Amino acid sequence: MKQYVLVHGGCHGAWCWYKVKPVLENSGHRVTVVDLTACGVNMSKVEEIQTLEDYAKPLLEVLESFGSEDKVILVAHSLGGASISLAADMFHRKISVAVFVTSFMPDTTNPPSYMFEKYIERLSKEEQMMDLELGTYGTSDHPRMTAYLGPKFLKTMYQLSPIEDFELAKTLVRVGPAITSGLTGTKSLTEEGYGSVPRVYIACGEDKGLSVDFQRWMIENYPVKEVMEIKDADHMPMFSKPLELCDLLLKIADKYA
Repeated sequence: MKQYVLVHGGCHGAWCWYKVKPVLENSGHRVTVVDLTACGVNMSKVEEIQTLEDYAKPLLEVLESFGSEDKVILVAHSLGGASISLAADMFHRKISVAVFVTSFMPDTTNPPSYMFEKYIERLSKEEQMMDLELGTYGTSDHPRMTAYLGPKFLKTMYQLSPIEDFELAKTLVRVGPAITSGLTGTKSLTEEGYGSVPRVYIACGEDKGLSVDFQRWMIENYPVKEVMEIKDADHMPMFSKPLELCDLLLKIADKYA
């Protein structure tokens, strides 16, 4: 029996794993899904989040609660990659493998915000922002940024997912923190912490939310143990291809945990 911890992407919540959790549990494994701060049913306000550690706090508390012998398979979707990287840096001995599902994946050279900032830069150049709304909070000395996924931008992420899941997302997404250097600081994650945890990347071949080119660039920038692909999945494989995603997560558990 393996222990999975599943972490959602930006503006989403633990609810997005509702198709994946029962399949992994029916295969005999334990599964914990986490609402990050100010996400899902976590009642904190986004303005309370001053650091990446604040944002990831619910995840860090879950990992802290496991015994020293418990090794977890830590899975992140999309913007959740920043939170699991921080968690891997702090709890590297408790993590058998970190899985990035079409996810932002920090390296150990740049700050954890580097990938997201590059992504926003590219989106602005390509004028693909649509109704991705970026706001600000904090002070002029220490500005923080928020992100909100409007229905048009959301539709590009869910283009192959069932319409019911798209409708669910429109109802449940919340304003969340954007992973900028204002939130993460400028220090990079460590090679002896985060860098020591085996990483696997699951790419999605029809992803319009985080382009395949961008995914490849991140993998080349900081190579992983293994790259897997779900060819006909959109940015939300937990909705568009849940069984295929579960199949890969079970294979990863067999191989790395």
